[in-house]
This record gives sequence, structure tokens and C-alpha cells, in this order.
Amino acid sequence: MGSGQPVTSLLEEKSVGALVGSAVGDAIGGAVEGWTPEAIRERHGGWVTGIVGPWYDDWRTARPIAPYHKGDGHITDDTLMTHALVEVYDERRAHLDAYAIAESLVPKMLNGTRWVPELEADALLLQRVFLAEKWLVARLHYGHVDPREAGVGNIVNCGAAMYMAPVGVANAGDPEGAYAEALDVAGAHQSSYGREAAGVFAAAVAAAMIPGATPASAVETALGLAKDGTRRAVEAVAEAADGVTDWEQAIPLLRKAIEPYDTVGPNYRELSMDARRPSRTKAIEELPVALGFVLVSEGDVRRAVLGGTNYGRDADSIASMAGAITGALSGRDGVPADWAADIAEASKTDLIEPGRVMASVALDLQAADARRWARRNEVLETLTR
Repeated sequence: MGSGQPVTSLLEEKSVGALVGSAVGDAIGGAVEGWTPEAIRERHGGWVTGIVGPWYDDWRTARPIAPYHKGDGHITDDTLMTHALVEVYDERRAHLDAYAIAESLVPKMLNGTRWVPELEADALLLQRVFLAEKWLVARLHYGHVDPREAGVGNIVNCGAAMYMAPVGVANAGDPEGAYAEALDVAGAHQSSYGREAAGVFAAAVAAAMIPGATPASAVETALGLAKDGTRRAVEAVAEAADGVTDWEQAIPLLRKAIEPYDTVGPNYRELSMDARRPSRTKAIEELPVALGFVLVSEGDVRRAVLGGTNYGRDADSIASMAGAITGALSGRDGVPADWAADIAEASKTDLIEPGRVMASVALDLQAADARRWARRNEVLETLTR
């Protein structure tokens, strides 16, 4: 997986940490996605403490898992979409918007195959993603909808937020810029609090990239940008996490804090009547809970990922977001090397290179931004003489 190569800068160390941390959380959490903490403990004879096998031995046919081989260190669609977005950044070497999703990301979902660990085959990315992501292809490729408005009408969930870590790295040290860019990018995919979560998550990653950043500073920065129900949900979760450093103890506390803002309801597989509908007062569950585990773990990737995993429900996305932020805080060395190596091998996927690519993209964007601001300063100086 290229892990033997030394990092060349703190930027690269943090970028690799963010994207490897995200992939590690995704793979470990994916094995228990959809289940309750109680069911997880019963199935595994206690808390999950690392990579585990599939929930069902007959995963090829067992519902609701089939046909995906979850567990055994396999990354899921969260990481596949994240890596696809990295490829878009690498090709464009520019800030992205909703049109970039239509023009560059959607073709990657439709054309050419890539290794999909859960299918144990080369397949179209479109064949792995959930219905909320298939929406991108239906609306943008077949429907020719304005990309800036294409997300309206989609299921409101974490579909866009789950792959926004690269936006945070691209805007390292500029949470406001990350928030704005992610909102634009996510407009092609989501609306309402699903789109808002994408912006807040990208901002948290960008804040975590700042040298000397802490879990508290990353969450506070994200909270300062969050709007409506997302802001209130993050506030509630952060309050519940205050003073708690044991992820086991935190699980019921964070669930209770997010519950008033969660539209899915108490039974994750039997959605409530208002599930995933637009609202100014609600929030996706995944991001606020992930931020809660960032605080509870004190920035430790292992504890954050295990908290998100054993929380259950949408465990892969929660653990992935928590892993991305804590990975950005602690850098590559903060991500458990055994997890990263085993997941890269099991998934037959290079987890290191995407972080290296995004570090170089961030430098290119910074140079372009500097030139743009220099031109603007010249104009303003002329206008104010």
C-alpha cells in the first residue's frame, strides 16, 4: 500500500492521516452497520475491538446484507466515493463545485471498473453505491438537471457528507472555505440538513488540519459554521460528551443527545414516517455523533473509531467521519498501523496514495488562491488610491 514511503511534510502527514483514518473507520464500522450496540455485543461476545468478520456466514444471500461481503477489513462505498473524489481533485487541480460532480465524478461512477472489496470483483462504482448516490447518475447524467439544484428531492441522509473529507484537506487551514466548497459540491447530491452536514464535516477536517489543532478547536470551528438543526444537534452532542472519555460510556449518552434531531427513529431498519425528509430543525445522525466521539476520544483515532463502530446504526459512516477528523488531528502515525495495513491488504486498495495526492492538490490550490488574492489586492489598491 506504499506505507514504506516517508512523509515529506506535516501537510502530507495530516492529509494521509485524515484519509487513512477515514478508510479504517469505514472498514471496521462496516462489519456492524445497521445493528444496535446490544446486538453487536451479543454477536461478537463483547465490544468490537478491531477488524471482525461478516455478521452472517452466508453473507452472499443473507438479507439485508447480500450481496456485499462486509467485514474482514473491506472498505465500503464511503471510501470508494472518497477516493473517486480524490481522483477528481487530482485531475482538475482546482476548487470543485456542483458542475465538477456532474462533469467528472458521475462519469467515474458510470464508466470503467474499479476493485470493489465487498463484491470481491472489478465493478462499476455505480453497482456498489446506495440509492441516494445512484441519484447523482439519474439526475445529472440522464435527467440533465442543473447540478446546483440536482440534490433537491433526494433522500436526506449522510450520502454526500460521507465523502467530503478531501474537501477539508483541499482547504486545509481554511474551514470557512471548506464549508462553502462542500456546500457547493454537495448541492448536486443532497439538500437540507444532508447538504449542511457535508459542509460542516469538511470544515471540521479543515480545522483539524491546522497545526496544534485539538478536538475541541475542530468541533468549535465546525459548530461556529453549522446552521439550524445541525448546529443544535452538534451542540447537544458536544454537551453530552463533555467530561466523558470512555467511548463505551459515551454510546448511550450520545444516542440520547442526538435522538430529538434524528429523523430515522429508534429502529434503524424500520424508518419513521418522517425519515430522511428535508427539515430546518433536524440533522443527520452520523456527523454530530462522530464529532461527539472525536471529543470523547480526546483525538485518539483508535478510540474514536471503536466508539463509532460499537455505536452501531450507520456505524461505517460514523466511524469513518470520526476517523477522518482524528486522523487529521494526529497525522498518519496516529492511525493504528496494524489496522491500516490489514485493511489495505484485505481491500486490495492503496490507502496512502490518496492522502499524498490531496496534500499536493492542497498546495496547488493554495498557490492559485494566492495569485487570485494578489490580483484582487492590486485592483482594490487601484480603486482606493
